[in-house]
Amino acid sequence: MKHLATALALTSAVAAALLAGGTSTAATVAASPADRQLKAIYDAEWQWRKKEFAQIVDGLRSKGDDHFPAVTAAAWTRRRAYWQNVVDQIAKIPAATLSAEERLNAAVLTESLRANIASIDYRTYEAPLNSDSYFWGEVKPYAALESAADYRRYIGRLKDVPRWFDEHIANMRAGLQRGYTPPRVTLNGRDATIAAFAVNGAANPLNDPFKAMPASIPAAEQAILRAEAAAVIDAETAPAYRKLLAFFRDTYLPGTRETIAAAALPDGKAFYRSQIREYTTLDLTPEEIHAIGLKEVARIDADMKATIAQTGFKGSFAEFLSFLRSDPQFYARTPEELLGFSAYVAKRMDARLKDIFTVLPRYRFTIQPVPDAIAPVYTSGRGGLSACLMNTYDLKSRPLYNLVSLTLHECVPGHSHQAAMALEAPDRPAFRRETYFSGYGEGWGLYSEWLGTKLGMYRTPYEEFGRETFEMWRACRLVIDTGLHNEGWTRQQAIDYLASHTALARLDIEIEVDRYISWPGQALAYKLGEMKMRALRGKAEAELGDHFDQRRFHDALLNMGSVPLPAMQSEMLAWIAAEKAKPAR
Repeated sequence: MKHLATALALTSAVAAALLAGGTSTAATVAASPADRQLKAIYDAEWQWRKKEFAQIVDGLRSKGDDHFPAVTAAAWTRRRAYWQNVVDQIAKIPAATLSAEERLNAAVLTESLRANIASIDYRTYEAPLNSDSYFWGEVKPYAALESAADYRRYIGRLKDVPRWFDEHIANMRAGLQRGYTPPRVTLNGRDATIAAFAVNGAANPLNDPFKAMPASIPAAEQAILRAEAAAVIDAETAPAYRKLLAFFRDTYLPGTRETIAAAALPDGKAFYRSQIREYTTLDLTPEEIHAIGLKEVARIDADMKATIAQTGFKGSFAEFLSFLRSDPQFYARTPEELLGFSAYVAKRMDARLKDIFTVLPRYRFTIQPVPDAIAPVYTSGRGGLSACLMNTYDLKSRPLYNLVSLTLHECVPGHSHQAAMALEAPDRPAFRRETYFSGYGEGWGLYSEWLGTKLGMYRTPYEEFGRETFEMWRACRLVIDTGLHNEGWTRQQAIDYLASHTALARLDIEIEVDRYISWPGQALAYKLGEMKMRALRGKAEAELGDHFDQRRFHDALLNMGSVPLPAMQSEMLAWIAAEKAKPAR
């Protein structure tokens, strides 16, 4: 289940990466009364949203205020009414009276609010956790705090944790009562991610932001802030984590459902269709997506077998996978070696950025290990505006031949680069900078992996096989997600399917399958988005011929910001037509 508050506040690793606040201004002066009317609507919604979700604007980025947003049922009901009114107001403006840019603004806001309203209608806030993401992990900031005001706001949030957790617990109890919970099997071990923050003293990770404070804060003030935080954590925050831990272990986990399909939830069939629409922004049925997945799996399987032949390996496909999973040459010996490998991939990619973009962002990211407190149940990597996280837990599950694809997807030219481009994109309304559609964002990440084949990033057949196994992984998701939630698949069936088609480590496979089980529909976004982007590129290459310039294509694709896939297609088809109409160069 998606944690609605998390998504709307954009605090997940990827979505938070795309935050870029600032005052809301239209890209151009409103050209018509309809444009001005729409701008008034989205400017008002933006101001309301910032206050409603406890966000402040600091320069070009949004930051958490000194408290958390309300997550009570009454708060969500109020938000639904507000958003429905906004959607109704936009619908009254004839699309033909809007400029092209404002038509795109209307499409983006309407689709994002439609998804928010649907989530509230299904009361997804009653399951504010899944195997991958959980609200209690949002307390500690993973981006650096930059000023004394940042630290004071953080301390304010630490004081607010007991109230915020109590509201979540009340929602989780309501979910238990109606059978709306994540599947129990997907939550095993997640209590450890609570326990890490339930201890008193300096060992509590919530103290970590105070270990290295900016030199711009006077030493005396640093000491005061550090002492205040330590006292608050011991007296208020850690006890709230202990209360949550007891509830999770004694009440919640034993009461969660033993079924795994979204179809088994209240109104589950309709809920799953709603999740498909939210994450893909496409009107596809589970059956259609399943068929697309099977076709892609068969295509990529042929590519993988051809790559195996290039290595000279003489055994079967299964024997090759066993070789990759067991041979020490493919694995880092230390966390630093893995991080260094990823950093080298990113630096090699830096040299090729001029070949795929005409404009590059100034904002830089770093590569860091996934924090120890969440690494055992965290995915292999995740990219954001400030940092690209690589998981160094259980190194024997982190093959280096996969790390080229992972770095291109999560870091550059994938999510970290994408986030910086969004931050520095041409002027557009602030709500556009804070809107994230998985089909677009994750589609670009997977497209970035494929783009590496055009740039010589995969130096050996093993690294190319790693790319193919990642592509196969995303194709398998189309089959597995729909299989689990619509076709009656078991968890073991999904594990076996992924294990037999990819070179992913067993730990990664189990973590990923549990993610698909507990987060219906999200896994569909990657492959469907990438397929749409590659199809548009193919059309551009065919129609423009020698005049096709991938740099201009990528500029156009990223400069529009995160949009629904149908809107992306319309924009890119218009770009192709405009390029085609230009005089021969």
